[in-house]
Amino acid sequence: MNKLYIGNVSEEASAEDLETIFEQWKIPHSGPFLVKTGYAFVDCPDEKIAMLAIDILSGKVELHGKLLEVEHSVPKRQRSCKLQIRNIPPHLQWEVLDGMLAQYGTVENCEQVNTDTDTAVVNVRYGAKDQARQAMEKLNGFLMENFALKVSYIPDETAAAAAPTLGGGKRGFVPRGPLRSGSPGLGARPKLQSDVPLRILVPTQFVGAIIGKEGATIRNVTKQTHSKIDIHRKENAGAAEKPITVHSTPEGCSNACRTIMEIMLKEALDTKFTEEIPLKILAHNNFVGRLIGKEGRNLKKIEVDTETKITISPLQDLTLYNPERTITVKGSIEACSRAEEEVMKKVRESYENDVAAMNLQSNLIPGLNLNALGLFPGGAPGMGPSMGHNAPPPGAQGGYSSFGSSYFGGEGTFWASVLSASSQPLSGQGQPESETVHLFIPALAVGAIIGKQGQHIKQLSRYAGASIKISADEVRVVDANQVAPPDGMDTKQRMVIIAGPPEAQFKAQGRIFGKLKEENFFGPKEEVKLEAHIKVPSFAAGRVIGKGGKTVNELQNLTSAEVVVPRDQTPDENDQVIVKITGHFYASQLAQRKIQEILSHVRRQQQPKPSPRGEGPPRGEGPSHGDGLARPSRK
Repeated sequence: MNKLYIGNVSEEASAEDLETIFEQWKIPHSGPFLVKTGYAFVDCPDEKIAMLAIDILSGKVELHGKLLEVEHSVPKRQRSCKLQIRNIPPHLQWEVLDGMLAQYGTVENCEQVNTDTDTAVVNVRYGAKDQARQAMEKLNGFLMENFALKVSYIPDETAAAAAPTLGGGKRGFVPRGPLRSGSPGLGARPKLQSDVPLRILVPTQFVGAIIGKEGATIRNVTKQTHSKIDIHRKENAGAAEKPITVHSTPEGCSNACRTIMEIMLKEALDTKFTEEIPLKILAHNNFVGRLIGKEGRNLKKIEVDTETKITISPLQDLTLYNPERTITVKGSIEACSRAEEEVMKKVRESYENDVAAMNLQSNLIPGLNLNALGLFPGGAPGMGPSMGHNAPPPGAQGGYSSFGSSYFGGEGTFWASVLSASSQPLSGQGQPESETVHLFIPALAVGAIIGKQGQHIKQLSRYAGASIKISADEVRVVDANQVAPPDGMDTKQRMVIIAGPPEAQFKAQGRIFGKLKEENFFGPKEEVKLEAHIKVPSFAAGRVIGKGGKTVNELQNLTSAEVVVPRDQTPDENDQVIVKITGHFYASQLAQRKIQEILSHVRRQQQPKPSPRGEGPPRGEGPSHGDGLARPSRK
């Protein structure tokens, strides 16, 4: 990657002008400048010098009144899945970078490039070309801690190798007529199957028509739509409806859905079935809130755009064994098909965002039991084994339970991790201690967190395994034991008191952060940042601060959260003082965990060491508190 592309070149510029600039900045080059109208090319001796030229010149040096744009020269056929990201803040944590990259797709590889620059550089390979393109569009120029990221393509040799050829002829030549089996042109990257299949409910009386004689109809649908279709006809004997799971690309799922609706309509006409046959889509409850949107705006927009009527089954229908809700769509086949596309688009976006967030969290909090979070299926990447041996006990509400089916293609049950929602300790030894965290939310958001007749907060409490209470009074904190909100922020806050072990805290706080985002209490491009308080023994406050504020500063650099131990606090009746943490969810969680580690270390030091003869400590000696007795401010 030692060939450079120089863009935004003035028409007045010559090869000598460019050579002068390179000599002025002491950047060697190994060949002549090839100048075209508006751009130029040049070779550097090696990749390191090419990187140096990009860093020194791009967007910083003018030629005839125009700022030069310098990046790697990448042939169009090699602009595929590989990107280089430059000007990354030097102290940025890998976990933060990984989480940011994962927002745009599957990151197959990410490696740091050694350079002489103060900022960091990484080469990234995405799983698909459109993912890389989206990452480049979104991240190029993105401001991160006052550093504007610079993103460009780098040569993707695998893409060049896959370019169509014929008999060793000119690259890119596509023969006339249909390609024969085994032709190189058929080796193009296939569209990726979606991680989230389509699940629909169909009336039992139409299952036979969908399958067809000796399975001919369903085989034909599978072949035409390039899908894998599972009809769970043996589940829930006697039920009025049966679930169907379609595995394919989003387009393949939609085509299969439309074909199945057409088959049912034809069968209804043939059998003189006069009732309306709506489309019923199954979706996990975790995604439904984001599908509906604040005050139902997202769902209403889909209804208007597709000319359909959409209703969603109530929360009361959910059980441990049935975490899905039924989305009923009424309208013409064409309208229902468009609605299915929009509904599943929202569901898939929610799933991808959650998976990216969970992959990041598994790195931030080592030992966290991801299966206990109840968010993802047993077959999802990074999750534990499926629990196919579990089944609902006799009499459990089934309806359209997905047991025995595989939503994500693996063995066992759909969303098996919901059943494994245990309070497995992080340490693996004994039961984890309960913690209490005070989380401050906008006063206007209280209704959304509580839900109608308290349904949401009750459900959240059961799901997380935590005690969750909301203070009755609005908080406008000014005294030393409370934190005033940042300047410009609405000062009307309510305190949510969460008590439970670490995993319960993670689950409860995560859903509260998510709910505030779903309900649009924060802007579409704005991170949800909340303030959390945890109480620590007054003698341990100094350990959190560290000598000269060293520990608290390290905490902030590590977690990207703001951590403050207010000065001149008066300990409460339990001799405790407050540590305040402000940041986005993952930053806050990591800070909380690190502070708890410090407290655990202090507690272990406080435990008296057993004397060989059963004697107590010598007179005048006792447990040492180290620097914990001092409570200096970090500021």
